[in-house]
Amino acid sequence: MTTTSPAPATKDPAASIAIRRVELVPYGVEVGPVTHLAAERERLSQLRFAHFEVRPLSATIGAEVQGLDLAQPLSAAALAELRQCWLDFKVLFFRDQPLTPAEHVAFARQFGELEIHPFIPSTTGQPELVRFEKEATVGGFENGWHSDVSWREVPSAGAVLHGIEIPPVGGDTLFADMYAAYDGLSEDLKAEIDGLEAVHDFTKVFGHTLDDDAKVAMQQRYPSVTHPVVRTHEETGRKLLYVNRFFTSHILGLEEAASIELINQLAAQAELVEYQCRFSWQPDSVAFWDNRAVQHYASSDYWPQRRVVERASIIGSRPR
Repeated sequence: MTTTSPAPATKDPAASIAIRRVELVPYGVEVGPVTHLAAERERLSQLRFAHFEVRPLSATIGAEVQGLDLAQPLSAAALAELRQCWLDFKVLFFRDQPLTPAEHVAFARQFGELEIHPFIPSTTGQPELVRFEKEATVGGFENGWHSDVSWREVPSAGAVLHGIEIPPVGGDTLFADMYAAYDGLSEDLKAEIDGLEAVHDFTKVFGHTLDDDAKVAMQQRYPSVTHPVVRTHEETGRKLLYVNRFFTSHILGLEEAASIELINQLAAQAELVEYQCRFSWQPDSVAFWDNRAVQHYASSDYWPQRRVVERASIIGSRPR
């Protein structure tokens, strides 16, 4: 029996497909170029700053900043430029910043009033600075996509995280661009979620750490709150997705099954790799993120090794 070898391919098979996302049936996942990132990627690539240099880490989110000493007060011009850079890149990273707790708080306070977290204690001598100290007996449970304290009536505008002790491998933090997540939705889905509101509650994450009496007391102090599913950033004017599986309880006006399905669909947008950047920590690295515009995920792959970081959070405004 004679077999004939197939003729060699002469072009990439993708050349016959329109430049669009293609669904892999029956799995409901899509492949192909994420074309709506191009304009933002090009805009960011053109930015230049007078007081520091930036190195972008991904298409639309994340940049490493060089040339600033965060232990020193910033001039008014440098502060204004850094704030604009933060709004543009959504999360900024700094290396070799050996901040004391007081210097950490002083840097964060230049961007607004700082919050005191009701569940995570401060052991730093600075009430506004919370310490995440993980090791063999204290697991890291922050490994899910979320924005901080969305269960508060006024969630954080931003956060400054300082790496104190970092495991030799692992413990990275990932960030997702929730502007891009919204922009990538179909027009039909955007119309479906326009005007919807979701209930946010601390109980799923922090409730298991409290006994019944303490849980009731904290629920009275911090009752569930309602925020828009699609938030408009008060400084940039851009729309973004504002639901997460950690703190979003349900969407008002939907049956339970429909609410769960929609939250899952929207929360899953953060999982698209093209919307993300990933930061590998070193001792005295700093991450400064816009908690309104991004979600983050702290990889919990370092157990039983030790990872210690400290965070100061900037008070924001009621989501609209």
